[in-house]
Amino acid sequence: MKIPFLSFFLLTATLSLSQTNQKIYDIIDVVSAERIEKDINTLANFGTRNTFSDTVSNTRGIGAARRWIKQEFENISDNCDNCLDVFYQKDFVTKNGNNRVPHNAWVVNVIAIQKGTTYPDRYIIMSGDIDSRASDTMDFITDAPGANDNASGMAGTMEAARVLSKYKFENSIVYVGLSGEEQGLFGGAGLANYAKENNWDIIGVLNNDMIGNIKGLDGIIDNRTFRIFSEPVPSTETERERQLRRFYGGEIDGISRQLARYVHKTTKTYMPEMNPMMVYRLDRFGRGGHHRPFNDLGFAGIRIMEAHENYNQQHQDIREENGIKYGDIIEHVNFDYAKKLTAVNAINLASLASAPPSPKNVSIGGVVEPSAKFKWEKVTGAIGYKIYWRDTTSPTWDYSRYVGDISEFTLDGIVVDNYFFGIASVGENGFESVVVFPNDVF
Repeated sequence: MKIPFLSFFLLTATLSLSQTNQKIYDIIDVVSAERIEKDINTLANFGTRNTFSDTVSNTRGIGAARRWIKQEFENISDNCDNCLDVFYQKDFVTKNGNNRVPHNAWVVNVIAIQKGTTYPDRYIIMSGDIDSRASDTMDFITDAPGANDNASGMAGTMEAARVLSKYKFENSIVYVGLSGEEQGLFGGAGLANYAKENNWDIIGVLNNDMIGNIKGLDGIIDNRTFRIFSEPVPSTETERERQLRRFYGGEIDGISRQLARYVHKTTKTYMPEMNPMMVYRLDRFGRGGHHRPFNDLGFAGIRIMEAHENYNQQHQDIREENGIKYGDIIEHVNFDYAKKLTAVNAINLASLASAPPSPKNVSIGGVVEPSAKFKWEKVTGAIGYKIYWRDTTSPTWDYSRYVGDISEFTLDGIVVDNYFFGIASVGENGFESVVVFPNDVF
């Protein structure tokens, strides 16, 4: 199918405007800073949530924290006619010479699944970390309230569950508290393996780690900017995929990068006051987060977090030295900012959970022609498809064309050499899937 170049140019000369849905605005409006503040306080008041801390006490340690989180998820489920399946997922870790494991222990994650109505076996995941740490990661006795790192991300995950549990979605949403992050991403690895063993079709993972600080160590104060970290291409790509990438491009177009672009676009559409900053890196320089174990198994996953960190308030015993206060305590958390980043997560969870699956087997052609050609496999639930393209140096999908319920299309006048392209599925409700970068050539 072709359209005349002039008509096409007039339709696409400006940036495409996304449809909006009132439900998404409603979700933003009901996210509560007060509830987030209450949950962060509760988590911080467990004293320490070190993964290897007390599991028996009802008031202190990782055991008390995870039981409280599970009870909160169960309370949320009670208020939505048992819409959440709440359970523990755990793995046993042993000392065995590991310099971050002081003793053998169960690493326990708390999971709440809101099953989708149409695609119950497709999952979009939001995670926060339960555990905290003192200056010495082996020290599971000293107070480590972890108010921002990462009670903020955990509280945001719980608040997203409260808000989104009032709705029904086509795809399943997983809200999870992960443990063992500070000792080696154990909880994320355990859940990623669990997902693979149970054949979960994961749409993506939104890992929230530190979403409550607005004042950086350099003195900058910013309550609107946040970072989205994403790896460029999956570490599991095949040799053939690497060869295709060399000749046809795609070195910044892996599945996690497309998920990052989706979050960026949704945020700019519904929360234009926010400043999402895509960072083209797996995580902060030389550091890691709980999305990485999912990436390691080939799943799309990103990290959402504050833009300006204060390292005096991370992984530090509570103390004062030379007039500098150290420690991750409640007074450093900005609850309104945590609310904003929770809303960012909630609207992306809702959008992805409302969308049809992405198109399959997307291929591209148009070599030595003044056009770009596409073929793809239709998916159930899509009423049409949308072609996106951008300059090869642009970080975002800047142009688009809805092409209807077809499986091939030609863009006349658009030279395939000069742009990158992708295709998304569109549902009857207007929600779109994550864009798929072509994975084959014809």
